[in-house]
Amino acid sequence: MSTTTPSPSSPMALENIRVLELGQLIAGPYCGQILADFGAEVIKIEPPGKGDAMRQWGTEDQHGDPIWWNVIGRNKKSVTLDLRQPEGQELLKELVAKADVLIENFRPGTMEKWGLGYDVLSALNPRLVMVRVTGFGQDGPYARRAGFAAVCEAMGGLRYISGYPDRPPVRVGISLGDSLAGLHGALGALVALQSRERTGKGQMVDSAIYESVLAMMESLIPDYARAGKVRERSGSFLPGLAPSNAYPTRDGRDVVIGANQDTVFARLCNAMGQPTLADHPDYATHRARGENQLAIDDLVAAWTRQHDAQQIVDVLAEAGVPAGLVYRAPEMLDDPHFRARDSIVEVPDRHGDPLPMQQVFPRLSDTPGRVRHVGVALGAHTDEVLSSILELDEARREELRDKRVI
Repeated sequence: MSTTTPSPSSPMALENIRVLELGQLIAGPYCGQILADFGAEVIKIEPPGKGDAMRQWGTEDQHGDPIWWNVIGRNKKSVTLDLRQPEGQELLKELVAKADVLIENFRPGTMEKWGLGYDVLSALNPRLVMVRVTGFGQDGPYARRAGFAAVCEAMGGLRYISGYPDRPPVRVGISLGDSLAGLHGALGALVALQSRERTGKGQMVDSAIYESVLAMMESLIPDYARAGKVRERSGSFLPGLAPSNAYPTRDGRDVVIGANQDTVFARLCNAMGQPTLADHPDYATHRARGENQLAIDDLVAAWTRQHDAQQIVDVLAEAGVPAGLVYRAPEMLDDPHFRARDSIVEVPDRHGDPLPMQQVFPRLSDTPGRVRHVGVALGAHTDEVLSSILELDEARREELRDKRVI
């Protein structure tokens, strides 16, 4: 399969799907980004004036524009609409009647307060799929609590096991819970759309941040329920998986080696010039290596300290042992594998300057997604959408502007 950048004329899987995105910050908008990346017409509804708070977040470029907005707002249209005003609510209802999916990540009850609950919207459009992304879900005793990712990552179990056992828990360096909830929201939307093909009826998708984190926690719950085991923080390795860690090198870089499978461990021992280690009773089996994890890590580290990091990676690649360097953004931009697969794509920003960002993943062989444009200016498509979809003439649009509805 070709790994070149998809042609601008190639079809995309969701290009006949219209999405209304009402969310702000990360969780809801990331759901919209995924659908837009694969061709959906995502119309982002933003309050007039400042718009989505993500327009002000993060590092600024040389023009004073926040850089992150270019990514999370990419491939979307922007329409300003004040949903707190009755006229804004009526306009949204008219858009809903002609949409396939609506995404929102307000606190539960907000849409209902505006007269825009699922019961109302689905009556207008029974085929509507409504994706609701929140911290704690649409029901339950915590539903109406404010739920940022940091809190929900802690509740979902991720925070407790992150870091070292002798220190307080740490957070992952990104808003992982938000992105996981957005990803689950997009998955739910696609599943609901497929169900609609069979039934002709839409449904509601409830994506909670804490549950999206919980879904990633492997066997943490049954381990405790059946064996009384509470998983603890273990730093840079997973208990019982050895050798699988970050190891120091002669030139001061870290190299990550994963050789916990029996046959792979034997190949590592050969590469280290110590083939008999693979038959040693302390290291010969998966369970034995797990029980002697610290000792085996010391053996591997003693070898890696004698060599430069890139040399280790090259030797182990030849030997069939998974190994790699710890990358930052500079290494990603310079890596030949990233370049060969176009894992990072350059897109012109609003000033025409090339801006590198992550490509669309996963890759589809026949209907790939692509980055068509960066996040646009606030309200850039208000006139286009209101005139082409709702057939509002210029005089009506100006009246709405004067009232600050749009």
